[in-house]
This record gives sequence, structure tokens and C-alpha cells, in this order.
Amino acid sequence: MSIQQNLDHIKSTLPEHVTLVAVSKTKPVSDLMEAYNAGQRVFGENKIQEMVEKHEAMPKDIDWHMIGHVQRNKVKYMASFVRLIHGVDNFKLLKEINKQAKKYDRVIDCLLQIKIASEDSKFGMSVEEASEIIQSEDFSELQHIKVVGVMGMATFTNDLHQVKKEFTLLKTSFEDLNMLKTANCELQTISMGMSGDYELAIDCGSNMVRVGSSIFGERNYSKQ
Repeated sequence: MSIQQNLDHIKSTLPEHVTLVAVSKTKPVSDLMEAYNAGQRVFGENKIQEMVEKHEAMPKDIDWHMIGHVQRNKVKYMASFVRLIHGVDNFKLLKEINKQAKKYDRVIDCLLQIKIASEDSKFGMSVEEASEIIQSEDFSELQHIKVVGVMGMATFTNDLHQVKKEFTLLKTSFEDLNMLKTANCELQTISMGMSGDYELAIDCGSNMVRVGSSIFGERNYSKQ
């Protein structure tokens, strides 16, 4: 099926309240433009340089989401345009995003990445660490970021029972943190679920799914 057909199919399965992030990492601009011309406006990249290049080449009404692990020294390259940063896993990164956003007089939306997987390779903070950050005085001084939700990555496994348990943990974490509303923290988004498990994720409470291969086909790993 074409990219447009894939998109149409996936969108037909999504409830209205769920945002589809088209994960376009390693894919050429021509593929992204096919999705754009089919109506897709939210794209997710996991490498900042690749996202910057695509942003420069493509229409400016796209919401660019940074979904990969973020190095603090690279935040400056995307600060002028990035719409949402998914993988914020420590306070120092929040501070750097705030610093770079201030240069453009912007407020950048962020998701706190909660570690829900059993794999050591996954980044993220505990819900206790997230709670401490949100309630800290240092956090309250960050006027150019807004924490709008949480993000999590489940263990890479075929055991859907385990995946469901991890998704449920993220939903619970969201509910616990949602009681901590501040001027720069108001949780609305639960970003979880990818091509292989997004329907399960939605059943567990996700309202933002990150889908790549089901839209664009398998990734070209030689370009990573």
C-alpha cells in the first residue's frame, strides 16, 4: 500500500482524541511530503540534525516532535521551531531547553520520559524523580518550557502482557503527577505506543501514538 493508504488506514482506527505522530526518521523528504499531501502535519524525528534539515526543506505548518534521546548541547539547533520534545529525562535538560527557548521568546512543550521498561537500555526517570522536579523551586523558575505530559517506551518484547503492565504503569504515573499542576506544568498528553502496539497503548490510556514503519515501511538502518 502507498503511504497515503497506510495513513488513511491507521487514522481510521484511531479515536478522535488520539494524536498520530508520523515517525519519519531515516526517511527521505519525498516520503514525508507524500504523508504531508495526505494531510499529516505531525512528524517525529529521533535525530536533531535530521529534523533540522527536513524542517528547512518542508512547509512551515508542520509540528515537529523530537522523540529520540536529546543531548543538551544540541538543543540549540531545534529551539526555534520544535513543537514538542518527548524524551526529557532529567532536570538539566529541561533547564537547557528553557535557556534556548528564551532566546527565541518561545515556550517549548515537553514530555517527561518515565522509565517503564525492564530493559536497561531505555532512558527515563522514576515517577518519584518527576514529582520532585515538578515541585522544586528551580523548576518553577523555568518560564520558557511547559511540561504537558509524559512519555514512555515499553520493553521490546512479544509478551503483550508485560507491555500492557508497562503501559498501565505510565497511565498511573500520569494520574499521580497530574495532581501537581503548576504555572509551567499541566499534564494532558500520554505518549506511548508504536506501530506494533499502539492499539493496546490506546486501550491503556494513550492519547498520542508514535507510528513509523506502519506508515512509511521499514526503516533504512544504514542511514542511522
